[in-house]
Amino acid sequence: MLSRVNSSAVAGIAGYKVEVEVDISFGLPMFNMVGLPETAVRESRERVKTAIKNSGYAFPVDRITVNLAPADIKKEGTGFDLPVAMGLLAASKVVSPDHFRAYFMLGELSLDGRIKPVSGVLSCALCAKQHGAKGILVPHGNRLEAAMVKGIEVLPVKTLGEVVEFFTGVRRIVPFQSDIDATLNDATASVFSTLDYADVAGQNHAKRALEIAAAGGHNIAMSGPPGSGKTMLAKRLVTILPPLTFNEALETTQVYSVAGLLKDEMPLITSRPFRSPHHTISSPGLIGGGLRPEPGEVSLAHNGLLFLDELPEFKRNVLEVLRQPLEDGRVRISRAGAKVEYPAVFMLVAAMNPCPCGFLGDSLHDCSCTDAQVQRYRSRISGPLMDRIDIHIQVPAVRYSELTGNERPESSADIRQRVMAARVLQLERFQILEGETIFCNSGMGAREIRAFCPLEPEAAAILEMAVDRLGLSARAYSRVLKISRTIADLEGAEKILRQHVAEAVQYREG
Repeated sequence: MLSRVNSSAVAGIAGYKVEVEVDISFGLPMFNMVGLPETAVRESRERVKTAIKNSGYAFPVDRITVNLAPADIKKEGTGFDLPVAMGLLAASKVVSPDHFRAYFMLGELSLDGRIKPVSGVLSCALCAKQHGAKGILVPHGNRLEAAMVKGIEVLPVKTLGEVVEFFTGVRRIVPFQSDIDATLNDATASVFSTLDYADVAGQNHAKRALEIAAAGGHNIAMSGPPGSGKTMLAKRLVTILPPLTFNEALETTQVYSVAGLLKDEMPLITSRPFRSPHHTISSPGLIGGGLRPEPGEVSLAHNGLLFLDELPEFKRNVLEVLRQPLEDGRVRISRAGAKVEYPAVFMLVAAMNPCPCGFLGDSLHDCSCTDAQVQRYRSRISGPLMDRIDIHIQVPAVRYSELTGNERPESSADIRQRVMAARVLQLERFQILEGETIFCNSGMGAREIRAFCPLEPEAAAILEMAVDRLGLSARAYSRVLKISRTIADLEGAEKILRQHVAEAVQYREG
């Protein structure tokens, strides 16, 4: 007898439908699995067989063929255990396969029939909804994650016996529901409780640059001596960014779900990610990859921040892989038999010393580096990569008077209000675009720059002089215009004025 069970797998972060076909026919006992199953999927034969027996059901002793369709895509993971087991029980007439049509199911089986959590459930739930399924059966440990998808019943199950009883009408499984709005309302409470720009003394110029970066989603590089506060400033940047929208939170959570990094108590990523990899990281660790391609740090920072401290200490070949995602906002990984794509829309925040000893240009300390050492140090970062960073600033050492002054610095909450007001202007501006989704000024292309970055004559004259004297590239020219647009938005100005361009140009000189 033939049975079919709906399940799902993940390619990149997108879920796709997998139809598990199970056929039991007369012949010598054999258990064949086809449809490009990788090792973990092939090993499910023994898990399924033992789980069915230990759950009190008879395992068929005829010829068994399991096909995972579409058969031309490699299947990975342990989530097919449950649909294969239910397909076998349906083909053995323990349950009717007609009841399976309205549901998707996935989960890993233990040898005693318990159903264990798997990765990528959120993407699979979205896939089930797109295919019009009534509900999806998921491991009990994945219930919170799957419940983030509205419009589909999430049925949490703990054992194989529960699933059989549900499809035979013996047991009723109550769909699990979660309060998504309450989850989103707690977005940045924990961040604000520990981090605040009010803790940073001085550095008003750097704070202004970071405010502009947050308002427009621009990349920023900070250079200064050790102890000047670069890391402290970078870690607090997340506190002035606008909260994630539900769609942004859902897409970010998909990345973490696929990577297996979701915590049981946090089914939805509600605050913007802050990733700070060590400088010894490899290219696959940063960009993603491996034998089984997984998201790298750039994708884990999707819709958030990627902070690279001590930028010149990273291997040059590692840094060079950033160039493509900084331009495209996506990472494409090709392996033998596997091509995946991960989103990577992030703000790059880099910090570095001006030289190996860190005191080049410092009026209070003498630099001990030779010109050759400084040149080698700076050459570790290529020109094309630095050209993709919108804002360049110097972060000098903090003076004693600033450290001991009575004036309390501006709080993150105050800065965040201005940032959010600027972001609202940008969203309203970009709503008229058809076929494109742009959330902030950094995402503008050539056409949007022409349409939304009109310059007053005096502003155009300053920009022309800056391009000629500084030798700015075409990319740098576009980025100056984007920064100018953001500065104007912070002031609520419709057109880009002379002072906006003048301030934007100084961030390219650093």
